[in-house]
Amino acid sequence: MGAALQGGSGRGKGRRGASYRPMSDINVTPFVDVMLVLLVVFMVAAPLLTAGVPVDLPQSKAKPIKDEDNKPIELTVTKAGDVFLGETKVERARLVTLLSAMTNNDAERRIYIRGDKSLTYGDVMDIIGAINSAGFRKVALISQSSGDTPKSP
Repeated sequence: MGAALQGGSGRGKGRRGASYRPMSDINVTPFVDVMLVLLVVFMVAAPLLTAGVPVDLPQSKAKPIKDEDNKPIELTVTKAGDVFLGETKVERARLVTLLSAMTNNDAERRIYIRGDKSLTYGDVMDIIGAINSAGFRKVALISQSSGDTPKSP
């Protein structure tokens, strides 16, 4: 995709016979090829990066929540009982303080809890109770639809 433009007769001062001039234009074909490959790689990899902390979600036949809130806070509880706010590990004692600071004490902010299916009912209820005692009313548990295939971490 380059073109050479020659000006004049092709005989420059001090040249001996040959009218060959190296082409100095940029060939953009390899650049476009690399950009298309990168585009495909990012399109494939982007959905894999949204899960955050990998947990084995329980299955349910519940209907999905209509996402009227565009900025929910995602809280993850792993099999070991570790609590993650987004992708940051937090101590349970600091959880309510961090949630209040993140939401500016907005009790209408939706909080999604992703808990591993091997957790006991009491572990999940401790976290929900702490969030509820801080005044947050829109707390939802995230599960995997029965029709979905489990994603490997």
